[in-house]
Amino acid sequence: MTNTLHRFGSAESFRDDYVIFAIASKGTNDSDSLPKLRRFLEIAAEYNPVNLGDARHGGALRPSKDLVPTAHWNRDIKPDFKAVIDGLDTPTTCAAVFDNKIAAEDFVKRIKEENLGMSINISTSIDGAEQCCHYAGIPRHSVGYSLGFEGKVDKLPSSQVMALSTMCGHGMVSHSLAKKMVDFVKEGRRTPEQACSYMARFCSCGVFNPSRGKRLLEEAVQQGAKSV
Repeated sequence: MTNTLHRFGSAESFRDDYVIFAIASKGTNDSDSLPKLRRFLEIAAEYNPVNLGDARHGGALRPSKDLVPTAHWNRDIKPDFKAVIDGLDTPTTCAAVFDNKIAAEDFVKRIKEENLGMSINISTSIDGAEQCCHYAGIPRHSVGYSLGFEGKVDKLPSSQVMALSTMCGHGMVSHSLAKKMVDFVKEGRRTPEQACSYMARFCSCGVFNPSRGKRLLEEAVQQGAKSV
């Protein structure tokens, strides 16, 4: 089970979204897991991820208490992978996010060869996860399905907003923030890259995918232009 299970969208929409986790089992193999988790992140950095994170400190884009609100619109939006790796100080869930299948497959194969002795979870479309496992020469252990939303779904936000906000499985990217970013990009007030960096900073475990977010925002602009 993973908080990324409920990312909103069709299977095709996850073509640029591969989240790979490493986690130790509490009381079983967590006592010596810290160097292994750090190694997981170090290897991930070699395969050009779009985000890295740990559940205690966040991702490669983080908020700051030392800046005034207006500074956030002009701050550096380059992810800091080194800060994530160096900041890992306690056993927790670590994640690497990739925006292409080749990188994800190569990384999964490499992690299998490293044999770190921890549980590895792949979160993407079922077909995408199957292909990663096949490339690494391992059978799929299990699978988790999201059944989507039921009930009075007419009260839900738009599909664009849902796709963006659910990229933080802990619900730290609110629907209102996602909608505001969609509107800002449509109005030309912010670039898709800037909007994604703002949302990513709220994701407390670092699994927000800025590449997928950028694509979703660009698609929202294109759809808006066609409807005018």
